Amino acid sequence: MTRVLITGFAPFDGERVNPSWQAASLVAAEPPAGLTVTATELPCAFGDSLVALREAVRTVGPDLVLCLGQAGGRPGVTVERVGINVDDARIPDNKGRRPVDEPVVPDGPAAYFSTLPVKACVAAMREAGVPAAVSNTAGTFVCNHVAYGLGHLIATEFPHIRGGFAHVPWAPEQVTDGQAPALPPATVAHGLRALLTAAARTPAGQDLKVTEGATH
Repeated sequence: MTRVLITGFAPFDGERVNPSWQAASLVAAEPPAGLTVTATELPCAFGDSLVALREAVRTVGPDLVLCLGQAGGRPGVTVERVGINVDDARIPDNKGRRPVDEPVVPDGPAAYFSTLPVKACVAAMREAGVPAAVSNTAGTFVCNHVAYGLGHLIATEFPHIRGGFAHVPWAPEQVTDGQAPALPPATVAHGLRALLTAAARTPAGQDLKVTEGATH
């Protein structure tokens, strides 16, 4: 059995729910065949989120880690290719912190690439009927903070783990104007099960050789 840690965030910016945690909980409640999945909710706060992530990794002892966050406005699940070493918050986190141009890890490398097979993960979700894409930016808020922080944990403390980050769209209940794209958390969870299965089956260091580039 492949042990998986999946994380989502607590609600932030005045929202009542966070679809990343909703989807993570659903996947843990009904994991894919061959995988044991533990879900952990991370605080939407700089610093505190990485403390909670490290503790969860130490407790669960996973083979794979998938961290999730909300990206309102994106139409599908986006698997992040890279996390960068900068915090630059447009809005305060849940502790009122709003860092500007600060490193996630002082003296850390500029970026960490995901160690998940991002293209195979996207292909698996599409095959499952869930809209998905590779993303080349995780932003500069707490999502990127965790994406980079996970990469740093893997590089410095847990080299046997493979892990990465994915953004999920708003849940329908969060869209009040009826115009913004949204996906039900159950649909997202269906796609994430396919993602995790693909990640577990793809040997480390391998991925599909297909185009998922972007011009902007």
